[in-house]
Amino acid sequence: MLDFDKMNGLVPAIIQDANTAKVLMLGFMNKEAYDKTVETGKVTFFSRTKNRLWTKGEESGNFLNVVSMKEDCDQDTLLIQVHPVGPVCHTGTDTCWGEKNEEPVMFLKELQDFIDKRYAEMPEGSYTTSLFQSGINKIAQKVGEEAVETVIEATNGTNDRLLYEGSDLLYHLIVLLTSKGYRIEDLAQELIVRHSASWKKH
Repeated sequence: MLDFDKMNGLVPAIIQDANTAKVLMLGFMNKEAYDKTVETGKVTFFSRTKNRLWTKGEESGNFLNVVSMKEDCDQDTLLIQVHPVGPVCHTGTDTCWGEKNEEPVMFLKELQDFIDKRYAEMPEGSYTTSLFQSGINKIAQKVGEEAVETVIEATNGTNDRLLYEGSDLLYHLIVLLTSKGYRIEDLAQELIVRHSASWKKH
């Protein structure tokens, strides 16, 4: 239960992009703003300068669509993960710190979510669907083919083709993982465990 009394009826709300994990802005909420955010799914703050509720994007259309809301351990701060519509800062930048809201490696999670959706829905005409329908052996064979093509480009090809074939390899590997009930994060976790074990040896 959020404690609104510690700061005279307000709690800070940290806004983070759910896909890139970038911190986009910081605002304040009172109980009414919090309730409206929960009700509408769009982040609403209490504006201390305007002395009223303020839904981010109410004028610009650059809404912050809520993905999740979490209280901190002291129940006096919120972390709100969102899908932003357009730039977040009033100056036109992606974040209120002038940063680009980009983290390319996080696209792997988005790609994994997309492939999971394909696996669940199996839409007709989708290449990913056809891979799943071909079975584990065929998918594994495809991963092997893409691995060979990546090696060829690394040793005798161009850097552009290396990146192209490497991307194909990664995509098909995620399809293979998904078909076995795993996600790309499971590989990341395995690497974390290995790294931790290796670090202890030094």
